[in-house]
Amino acid sequence: MTREPPVKLRKSPRQARARATCEAVQEAAARILQRGGVAAVSTNAVAELAGVSIGSLYQYYPGKEAILAELVRAMRAEMLEDLRRAARACDGQDITRAIHLLLAASLEHHRADPARAAAIEEAERHLPLDAETQALKAEIAALVIAVLRAHDVPEPELAARDLAAMTNAVADAACLAGERDVDAILPRLERAARGYLGV
Repeated sequence: MTREPPVKLRKSPRQARARATCEAVQEAAARILQRGGVAAVSTNAVAELAGVSIGSLYQYYPGKEAILAELVRAMRAEMLEDLRRAARACDGQDITRAIHLLLAASLEHHRADPARAAAIEEAERHLPLDAETQALKAEIAALVIAVLRAHDVPEPELAARDLAAMTNAVADAACLAGERDVDAILPRLERAARGYLGV
């Protein structure tokens, strides 16, 4: 039986210097990931780019999977906050406006650096999901389901899953094609979502 690689930190950084080390490690990993994909990420390469010793890296991360998982968790946590704000703003809005708000929020993490966001999402597909990331993803789905249900969308669980898959596919394809303007992607996604929902 193959054991999954550990994706949790060995210990949480508490002091400012430790936090700075972990931030440098995560930033270096994100840069390597963006340039060369998951295969290019190694603890040695990350430590070298981050300017930290391999021993310092291993104090907090048991392996490259744990570093990548931290990047994924951070991105999902930001996405959850964006969707919480959008869900609150959907109150009293019609379905067309609600679709716009949800899709805009789901693309927000692409706005600052679309290629980086796409690289982290690709890395997530290669990682076992830990309980924290699963909880974040479940809460994101629950927010979207609640908005769809409030707007009388049939089978809101299925619709939420399909809309999430559609959004990820379009955003990833746009990033791979070199698109960097999130505002140009959003109207295309809205047309697709309205067509899917029949509105």
